[in-house]
Amino acid sequence: MFSTQRVINCPNPECDQPLNSFGNTICDRCHTPLIYRYLWATGNQAAEISPETKVADRYEVIKPQIWLDTQPALLPDIPAELPNIVIPYLSLYSEHLHIPQAYGFTSLAAVEGDILLLENAPIDETGCIYPTITDSWEQASPVRQIYWLWQILQLWKPLSALGVTESLLLADNLCVQGWCIRLLELHQNIGQPTLQDLGNSWRNWVTGAKTTSSSKLESIVELMCQPENDLEIINTQLNELLLTTAIELPLYLTIAGGTDPGSVIKHNEDACYPSHPRDIDDQLQPRLAIICDGIGGHEGGEVASQLALQSLKLQMRALLAEIDEQTELLTPNLLCQQIESCLRVVNNVVWSRNDEQKRQGKERMATTLVMSLQIPQRREQLENSHELYLAHVGDSRAYWITQNYCQLLTVDDDMVKREVGLGKSLYRQALQIPEAKALTQALGTKEAEFLNFSVQRFIIEEDGILLLCSDGLSDRNLVAQSWQDYAIPVLTGDLDIADATQELIKLANEKNGQDNISVVLTLCRVAKPSSMAIIPAPPAEIIPPQPLAVPEAEALIIAATIETDLTASSQALLDLSLTEAPLKPSRSKGLVLLAGLLVLLLGSTTISLFAWWQLSPQSFSQVCRQLPQKVRELCPGRE
Repeated sequence: MFSTQRVINCPNPECDQPLNSFGNTICDRCHTPLIYRYLWATGNQAAEISPETKVADRYEVIKPQIWLDTQPALLPDIPAELPNIVIPYLSLYSEHLHIPQAYGFTSLAAVEGDILLLENAPIDETGCIYPTITDSWEQASPVRQIYWLWQILQLWKPLSALGVTESLLLADNLCVQGWCIRLLELHQNIGQPTLQDLGNSWRNWVTGAKTTSSSKLESIVELMCQPENDLEIINTQLNELLLTTAIELPLYLTIAGGTDPGSVIKHNEDACYPSHPRDIDDQLQPRLAIICDGIGGHEGGEVASQLALQSLKLQMRALLAEIDEQTELLTPNLLCQQIESCLRVVNNVVWSRNDEQKRQGKERMATTLVMSLQIPQRREQLENSHELYLAHVGDSRAYWITQNYCQLLTVDDDMVKREVGLGKSLYRQALQIPEAKALTQALGTKEAEFLNFSVQRFIIEEDGILLLCSDGLSDRNLVAQSWQDYAIPVLTGDLDIADATQELIKLANEKNGQDNISVVLTLCRVAKPSSMAIIPAPPAEIIPPQPLAVPEAEALIIAATIETDLTASSQALLDLSLTEAPLKPSRSKGLVLLAGLLVLLLGSTTISLFAWWQLSPQSFSQVCRQLPQKVRELCPGRE
């Protein structure tokens, strides 16, 4: 049927007059923010449905294949048995930056079969598709062009495993939102696409490009088009070209952070770095940002978050020192593995403290984590590689914000992610299950081998703000609704980044004050601001660090800081000696700890051992005594 007047329904189920005129931002009756959810209708049949048609008395066809859900609070139609067409979307749920999500289905009498609707498609807030890579190529900078190709290459493996690499060969299917490649939909393979096919699809973009990197890029494409090629070699060469091109840009970072218990809870289980101006002078700043949201009550959660925070600072300091000593360019895979090994040590520190205090079940303390680390790799031609690594576990979040968009970079580790990733439910369907937002993993809840950390790598090639926050700010979609009010003034120079941090904490207290709040903002600039309404403290240009050493005395001071920052009750827990008989350690647990320690001994991040020893000496000594004599001699603090 054809629509005579477009209306949008209020998402508030208690609203007694839910119909609103199209274009309104809040409900006329109850003042609830209205949701404009634009969907991509897949398939040729959907393309034949003309605009201004209303489908299933619910969806307004805005443009060919772009539909607006006028009743976004209602669950879409979802069959009891999910068809095979949606499985790749569910399996790629964690790739939400690049891949849309299956929303639901709808049927039309005029067409045969159901139409699959996709959300999180590359459609902006006005219902327009983002430009394709072909349309944007000539206007993009050389580093952005190579960054786009690098992202496509990273998607080749996961899409190949699901038989949908055809999606990367269709130029009209590849849209761009700033730096980010976004696929319009997934296409099942016709035949078996190869890297040769991918290289051939890139030819028209790279041939004739008049940039300093064009000849090298053409050589990489020619290598891809050879009958015998190697994905890892191509990956390595493209990554080196990306980094050497990025170095042509300067890089300026300014950071500010803060934490607040909120208006309801008396104790703050959050911990963040930096949290006050004195942290800015630390050797880790402005490269490192950390948010930890403790779990387990104020007598456990705040201990866990502080343990994780201080251990990570030690290890990141050592990792930066080791990277500074390297003469060869380290690959993203290797750096991700290094960061992940550090996270496993942090997990073991919290896990071991639980065991020492004989905590069981829900009494065990844990913490979420989101951490960013800007790594300044150096070689002869590299002064700063512009690499940003993002580590995540739990439901603390990271956002990348520019004047034009706000992108959620992380995916919460909750029951929704588990249900969707296992292919059991569509996203909207999974939101309806009991405890949908309950966490499935956090630091300290499981032994390290059973945790799946997310470590992502990005290139800073545009001005923007990296926002890390606990769920005290991100709950109720608060960041997505309010980012423009705070981020744009920072980017234009009308608001100091430290003031913006405090304003966001204030906003969270007003809207989500039932929880602790932590926020860390990193302002990233690749060019000096030319004009500003106000002149904040000038950002310090990132200079490659000198080799860092962590003296034993300094490490002891850092470890001691954990205790002095905690409440008296939490401090008592750190040294509590319970009279109950200790639990008998399982054989598997002992083997895991032994294996973990051996990996650390053989690995390059040797400060991890020192951090574990300082933060949990009892459990460290117990494990160390079980090692062979020659290996035991390497343990710090041995008798």
